[in-house]
Amino acid sequence: MSRTSDILLTATAPAIWGSTYIVTTQLLPAGYPLSVAMLRALPAGLLLLLFVRALPKGIWWPRTFLLGALNFSFFWAMLFVSAYRLPGGVAATVGAIQPLIVLGLSRAVMGTAIRPLSVLAGLAGIGGVALLVLTPAATLDPIGIAAGLAGAVSMAFGTVLSRHWQPPVPPLTFTAWQLTAGGLLLVPVALFFEPALPAPTAANLLGFLYLGVIGAALTYIVWFRGLSRLDPATVSPLGFLSPLVAVVLGWALLAQDLSPLQIAGMVVVLGSVWLSQRAQSAPAAATGALPRPAR
Repeated sequence: MSRTSDILLTATAPAIWGSTYIVTTQLLPAGYPLSVAMLRALPAGLLLLLFVRALPKGIWWPRTFLLGALNFSFFWAMLFVSAYRLPGGVAATVGAIQPLIVLGLSRAVMGTAIRPLSVLAGLAGIGGVALLVLTPAATLDPIGIAAGLAGAVSMAFGTVLSRHWQPPVPPLTFTAWQLTAGGLLLVPVALFFEPALPAPTAANLLGFLYLGVIGAALTYIVWFRGLSRLDPATVSPLGFLSPLVAVVLGWALLAQDLSPLQIAGMVVVLGSVWLSQRAQSAPAAATGALPRPAR
C-alpha cells in the first residue's frame, strides 16, 4: 500500500474511537470506569490470543506488559480520572497535547528531527479541539489536569516505543499481547477500587461487545499496523479526529447543538491533521533529521 493509503487506514482507528463516548454514555452502566476499561481490553485480548496462538518470548514479556500498561491500563485509568474530574472539553483539550509530546519523545528515543511544521500542526490541533469542545463554563481541577497530562504522556510513550522496538510479530499478534496484558493489569485495580458491576442488560452487552471487538481489537490492530509502517509523529496527530467524530455523532444522534465555533474547530482540526502529514512527508534531509539508530 502507498503511504497515503496507510495514513487513511490508520486514521479510521481514532475516528472510531470518537464513538466511545456516545456508546459509553448511552449503553453502559455509569460509575464503573475501571471495570469498563478492563472488560474492553481483556476479553478482546484473550479472544485474539486464542486466535493467534502465540505468546511473547524472552524480552517481549516485560515489553508487552510495559506497553500494555502505557497504551491501555494506565492510559485508560488516567483518561477516566481526567474525564470524571474535568468537564469533557477541558479533558479533551489537555489530552490533545499528546502529538507534541510524541515529537519530543521521538527525538529523544529515535533521533527523529523535530520539524517546525509538525509543532505548528500540533498547536493548531490543540486550538481546534478547544474550539470543538470547550465551553465558557469550563472549570479546572489540578488533579484532573495532572491525570490528563499523565494519560497523554503514557500514550505518547506507548506510541513511540511500539514503533521503536518493532515487535517480531504481525500487528494482530502484537495487539493480542498488549490487550491481554493491559486487561490483566486492570483486573486487581478494578476489583479494589470499584464495586461489582450490576447484572448486564441487553444494551450493556451490546456496548461491551462494540467497545471490545470494534473499539479495541479491530482499531488497535489497525493502529499498531500503522505504527509499524509510519513514524509516530505521522500517526499521533490522527488522534485529533476522535473529538471531531465525537462532536459530529453527538450532533447527528443526540441532537446536540453545533455552533459556528465548533464548525470552525472542525476546520482547524482537519487542517492540523493535513499540515502534520505534509510536514512528515517532507524529505528528511531538508529538515535536518538525524539517522535512525540501529537496533
